Amino acid sequence: MAPGASLRIKSVESSVVALPFDMGGPTPSFAGRPWGHLEILLVRAETEDGFVGWGEAFGHAAIPATRAALDTIVAPLVIGRDADDIEALSRDILHAVHLLGRNGPFVYAYSGIEIALWDIRGKRAGKPLHALLGSGARPELDAYASLLWYPDATLVAKNTAAAIARGYRHIKLHQVTRADVLAAKAAPGAEKARIMLDVNCAWSVEDAHVMAQSLKEDGLLWLEEPVYPPEDVHGLAEIRTHGIAIAAGENTAGVFGFQSLIDAGAIDIAQPSVTKIGGIGEVLRVIALGKARGVKVTPHCPYFGPGFLASIHIIAALIEEPLVEVLWLDMAANPFDPWVRAVDGRVKVPQGPGLGCDPDPEVVARYRSGASVLTTQGHA
Repeated sequence: MAPGASLRIKSVESSVVALPFDMGGPTPSFAGRPWGHLEILLVRAETEDGFVGWGEAFGHAAIPATRAALDTIVAPLVIGRDADDIEALSRDILHAVHLLGRNGPFVYAYSGIEIALWDIRGKRAGKPLHALLGSGARPELDAYASLLWYPDATLVAKNTAAAIARGYRHIKLHQVTRADVLAAKAAPGAEKARIMLDVNCAWSVEDAHVMAQSLKEDGLLWLEEPVYPPEDVHGLAEIRTHGIAIAAGENTAGVFGFQSLIDAGAIDIAQPSVTKIGGIGEVLRVIALGKARGVKVTPHCPYFGPGFLASIHIIAALIEEPLVEVLWLDMAANPFDPWVRAVDGRVKVPQGPGLGCDPDPEVVARYRSGASVLTTQGHA
């Protein structure tokens, strides 16, 4: 066998698990689709010498498009490549698909593979991912409850109070009115918590000015993605003049996209998303940029699979003021239990090699909705 041949990527498999959940209110639609299950697009990569890594590609309503990109274009490009030369692979694959979009299904697909390769790298070294990335040895991290959208302020207050009762001291709302913010602030126990507001690019620059002015005395920890489109970096910079910290980045394409945000003076907090941006390596570059430019980095991670685990490791190793996003919902089961659940408002950092947790095959089998495998011999 040629030197390094055992490190070659032998196969890439995609599968979806669809988990029932309860979010404390009626489930919303997502990109026009009913959102009745929490879906995770799992990516399993295996090397010639039998190491297996797990990744997660974005996600939610985008899964059919991301999975098609993964199975038909991206996975064939990585089969037979050196699994340990992740940096070179990222350059080659992202360049190969750049004409298909710098931010979308093809980058999301590669993100899942890249996370799986880091899992393999950690397993091969016998070290947890956070030990490969830095010297941080935190056993657990503070988390914030990321509430989903509710149709009335009563449910906002009810779920804010419930999250506080479970130990969260940071609550993020996905609402678009000041009345909802005030309802959260008036919830029992809310004096113990900081509130953040994520409006998912709901407003024009003009409307965002009006809303930011109305919210400026409400003590928000940050206002997230107030402007549509998200690439309007100069419009976003205008909203910072109201004195509320601005967070953004989950829809940003790569480290140069974040450089544009920072150069425009548009953000106080950068939010790279490991399942969307190209994987762990690109998040590391955003963190380095943020440190060099004096911008905080708080990774965006509303996931419950390998993308969440990867984010925990990154945050534990490299983020000075760690805060982990945890979607506020209850799952009947998850193949990555117990690491994907917060207890008393904190999440534990896995200490096993790689991501520190392989999926429970029984849970995967129970909630799986099909699999596709590409190997060195082709589709199986």
